[in-house]
Amino acid sequence: MREREERLIEDLRRLSNLDAFADHTFGSFDLAITGVEEAYRLSLAYARNPDGWLFLHGPCGVGKTHLAVAIALQAMERQKLSVLFAVVPDLLDHLRATFDPGAGVAYDDRFNAIRNAQLLVLDDLGTENTTPWAREKLYQIFNHRYNERLPTVITSNQDFKRIEERVLSRILDTRLTQYIHVDAEDFRTRRVARGGGARR
Repeated sequence: MREREERLIEDLRRLSNLDAFADHTFGSFDLAITGVEEAYRLSLAYARNPDGWLFLHGPCGVGKTHLAVAIALQAMERQKLSVLFAVVPDLLDHLRATFDPGAGVAYDDRFNAIRNAQLLVLDDLGTENTTPWAREKLYQIFNHRYNERLPTVITSNQDFKRIEERVLSRILDTRLTQYIHVDAEDFRTRRVARGGGARR
Protein backbone atom coordinates (compact mmCIF):
# COMPACT_ATOMS: atom_id res chain seq x y z
CA MET A 1 0.00 0.00 0.00
CA ARG A 2 2.78 2.45 0.98
CA GLU A 3 4.75 1.54 -2.13
CA ARG A 4 1.71 2.35 -4.30
CA GLU A 5 1.26 5.72 -2.57
CA GLU A 6 4.93 6.56 -3.06
CA ARG A 7 4.63 5.64 -6.74
CA LEU A 8 1.64 8.00 -7.13
CA ILE A 9 3.48 10.83 -5.32
CA GLU A 10 6.43 10.34 -7.66
CA ASP A 11 4.01 10.38 -10.61
CA LEU A 12 2.69 13.78 -9.42
CA ARG A 13 6.23 15.09 -9.05
CA ARG A 14 7.08 13.98 -12.59
CA LEU A 15 3.90 15.49 -14.04
CA SER A 16 4.58 18.78 -12.24
CA ASN A 17 7.91 19.19 -14.10
CA LEU A 18 8.97 21.83 -11.58
CA ASP A 19 12.64 21.41 -12.51
CA ALA A 20 11.84 23.63 -15.49
CA PHE A 21 10.79 26.37 -13.05
CA ALA A 22 13.59 25.98 -10.50
CA ASP A 23 14.37 29.72 -10.70
CA HIS A 24 10.76 30.69 -9.81
CA THR A 25 11.41 31.16 -6.10
CA PHE A 26 10.24 33.86 -3.72
CA GLY A 27 13.82 35.11 -3.57
CA SER A 28 13.95 35.72 -7.32
CA PHE A 29 10.57 37.46 -7.55
CA ASP A 30 10.88 41.06 -8.77
CA LEU A 31 9.31 43.26 -6.10
CA ALA A 32 10.34 46.42 -7.91
CA ILE A 33 7.12 46.31 -9.95
CA THR A 34 4.32 48.44 -8.52
CA GLY A 35 1.22 46.41 -7.73
CA VAL A 36 2.71 43.02 -6.82
CA GLU A 37 3.50 43.59 -3.13
CA GLU A 38 0.24 42.24 -1.69
CA ALA A 39 0.26 39.20 -3.98
CA TYR A 40 3.84 38.42 -2.93
CA ARG A 41 3.13 38.88 0.78
CA LEU A 42 -0.02 36.73 0.79
CA SER A 43 1.57 34.04 -1.40
CA LEU A 44 4.58 33.80 0.92
CA ALA A 45 2.29 33.51 3.96
CA TYR A 46 0.27 30.81 2.18
CA ALA A 47 3.44 28.87 1.29
CA ARG A 48 4.43 28.83 4.96
CA ASN A 49 1.00 27.49 5.97
CA PRO A 50 -0.97 26.06 3.03
CA ASP A 51 -4.57 26.28 4.23
CA GLY A 52 -7.71 26.86 2.19
CA TRP A 53 -7.51 28.18 -1.37
CA LEU A 54 -5.53 31.01 -2.94
CA PHE A 55 -6.76 32.55 -6.21
CA LEU A 56 -4.33 34.78 -8.12
CA HIS A 57 -6.21 36.63 -10.85
CA GLY A 58 -5.02 39.29 -13.25
CA PRO A 59 -3.61 40.00 -16.71
CA CYS A 60 -0.73 38.18 -18.38
CA GLY A 61 2.81 38.79 -17.24
CA VAL A 62 2.22 40.06 -13.70
CA GLY A 63 3.95 37.16 -11.90
CA LYS A 64 1.01 34.88 -11.06
CA THR A 65 2.75 31.73 -12.33
CA HIS A 66 6.01 32.69 -10.63
CA LEU A 67 4.25 33.02 -7.26
CA ALA A 68 2.25 29.81 -7.75
CA VAL A 69 5.41 27.85 -8.57
CA ALA A 70 7.24 29.42 -5.60
CA ILE A 71 4.43 28.17 -3.34
CA ALA A 72 4.66 24.67 -4.85
CA LEU A 73 8.46 24.53 -4.51
CA GLN A 74 8.40 25.67 -0.88
CA ALA A 75 5.61 23.25 0.02
CA MET A 76 7.60 20.35 -1.45
CA GLU A 77 10.95 21.35 0.03
CA ARG A 78 9.97 22.63 3.48
CA GLN A 79 6.60 21.05 4.27
CA LYS A 80 7.40 17.83 2.34
CA LEU A 81 3.89 17.80 0.88
CA SER A 82 2.79 15.83 -2.16
CA VAL A 83 2.29 18.62 -4.69
CA LEU A 84 0.92 18.72 -8.21
CA PHE A 85 1.58 21.82 -10.30
CA ALA A 86 -0.11 21.85 -13.72
CA VAL A 87 -1.31 24.23 -16.38
CA VAL A 88 -5.01 23.33 -16.61
CA PRO A 89 -5.02 22.15 -20.26
CA ASP A 90 -1.99 19.95 -19.44
CA LEU A 91 -3.78 18.54 -16.39
CA LEU A 92 -6.61 17.36 -18.62
CA ASP A 93 -4.06 15.86 -21.03
CA HIS A 94 -2.49 13.95 -18.12
CA LEU A 95 -5.90 12.42 -17.45
CA ARG A 96 -6.55 11.62 -21.11
CA ALA A 97 -3.13 9.96 -21.38
CA THR A 98 -4.23 7.23 -18.96
CA PHE A 99 -6.75 5.99 -21.55
CA ASP A 100 -3.73 4.54 -23.40
CA PRO A 101 -3.24 0.95 -22.14
CA GLY A 102 0.53 1.50 -22.29
CA ALA A 103 0.43 4.55 -20.03
CA GLY A 104 1.52 2.58 -16.95
CA VAL A 105 -0.93 4.44 -14.68
CA ALA A 106 -4.63 3.63 -14.39
CA TYR A 107 -7.09 6.50 -14.89
CA ASP A 108 -8.68 6.05 -11.44
CA ASP A 109 -5.29 6.08 -9.71
CA ARG A 110 -4.17 9.29 -11.41
CA PHE A 111 -7.53 11.01 -11.00
CA ASN A 112 -7.62 10.21 -7.29
CA ALA A 113 -3.98 11.30 -6.86
CA ILE A 114 -4.82 14.66 -8.47
CA ARG A 115 -8.02 15.12 -6.44
CA ASN A 116 -6.25 14.26 -3.19
CA ALA A 117 -2.83 15.87 -3.64
CA GLN A 118 -1.86 17.59 -0.41
CA LEU A 119 -1.38 20.76 -2.46
CA LEU A 120 -2.79 21.26 -5.95
CA VAL A 121 -1.54 24.24 -7.97
CA LEU A 122 -3.53 24.93 -11.14
CA ASP A 123 -2.18 27.53 -13.56
CA ASP A 124 -4.15 29.33 -16.30
CA LEU A 125 -7.67 28.22 -15.40
CA GLY A 126 -10.07 29.13 -18.19
CA THR A 127 -7.64 28.45 -21.05
CA GLU A 128 -8.72 24.81 -21.39
CA ASN A 129 -10.79 23.50 -24.28
CA THR A 130 -14.27 23.45 -22.73
CA THR A 131 -15.61 20.10 -23.87
CA PRO A 132 -18.34 18.52 -21.71
CA TRP A 133 -15.78 15.92 -20.53
CA ALA A 134 -13.24 18.60 -19.54
CA ARG A 135 -15.87 20.64 -17.71
CA GLU A 136 -17.06 17.62 -15.78
CA LYS A 137 -13.56 16.45 -14.79
CA LEU A 138 -12.58 19.93 -13.57
CA TYR A 139 -15.83 20.25 -11.64
CA GLN A 140 -15.24 16.89 -9.96
CA ILE A 141 -11.70 17.90 -8.95
CA PHE A 142 -12.74 21.31 -7.63
CA ASN A 143 -15.87 20.03 -5.90
CA HIS A 144 -13.95 17.27 -4.08
CA ARG A 145 -11.24 19.66 -2.95
CA TYR A 146 -13.87 22.22 -1.93
CA ASN A 147 -15.79 19.70 0.17
CA GLU A 148 -12.60 18.39 1.78
CA ARG A 149 -11.06 21.89 2.11
CA LEU A 150 -7.83 20.68 0.54
CA PRO A 151 -5.14 23.34 -0.08
CA THR A 152 -5.40 24.60 -3.65
CA VAL A 153 -3.77 27.46 -5.57
CA ILE A 154 -5.38 28.73 -8.77
CA THR A 155 -4.19 31.31 -11.28
CA SER A 156 -6.15 32.80 -14.16
CA ASN A 157 -5.98 35.72 -16.54
CA GLN A 158 -9.44 35.01 -17.92
CA ASP A 159 -12.70 36.88 -17.61
CA PHE A 160 -14.91 35.05 -15.11
CA LYS A 161 -17.30 34.21 -17.98
CA ARG A 162 -14.61 31.81 -19.27
CA ILE A 163 -14.67 29.79 -16.04
CA GLU A 164 -17.37 27.17 -15.55
CA GLU A 165 -20.05 28.56 -13.23
CA ARG A 166 -20.04 25.69 -10.73
CA VAL A 167 -16.25 25.90 -10.42
CA LEU A 168 -16.21 29.70 -10.16
CA SER A 169 -18.83 29.62 -7.41
CA ARG A 170 -16.56 27.46 -5.27
CA ILE A 171 -13.41 29.44 -6.06
CA LEU A 172 -15.05 32.72 -5.04
CA ASP A 173 -16.36 31.41 -1.71
CA THR A 174 -14.66 33.79 0.71
CA ARG A 175 -15.04 31.31 3.58
CA LEU A 176 -12.39 29.18 1.84
CA THR A 177 -10.56 31.36 -0.69
CA GLN A 178 -8.23 34.34 -0.51
CA TYR A 179 -8.81 36.22 -3.76
CA ILE A 180 -5.96 38.42 -4.99
CA HIS A 181 -6.30 40.56 -8.08
CA VAL A 182 -2.78 41.35 -9.31
CA ASP A 183 -2.90 44.70 -11.04
CA ALA A 184 0.63 45.38 -12.24
CA GLU A 185 2.68 46.10 -15.35
CA ASP A 186 3.40 43.16 -17.67
CA PHE A 187 6.85 41.79 -16.77
CA ARG A 188 7.39 40.74 -20.37
CA THR A 189 6.86 44.09 -22.03
CA ARG A 190 8.78 45.87 -19.27
CA ARG A 191 11.79 43.57 -19.57
CA VAL A 192 11.75 43.41 -23.36
CA ALA A 193 11.67 47.21 -23.48
CA ARG A 194 14.77 47.23 -21.27
CA GLY A 195 16.46 44.44 -23.20
CA GLY A 196 15.95 41.77 -20.51
CA GLY A 197 14.22 38.41 -20.41
CA ALA A 198 10.55 37.70 -19.81
CA ARG A 199 8.75 36.16 -16.87
CA ARG A 200 5.42 34.44 -16.62
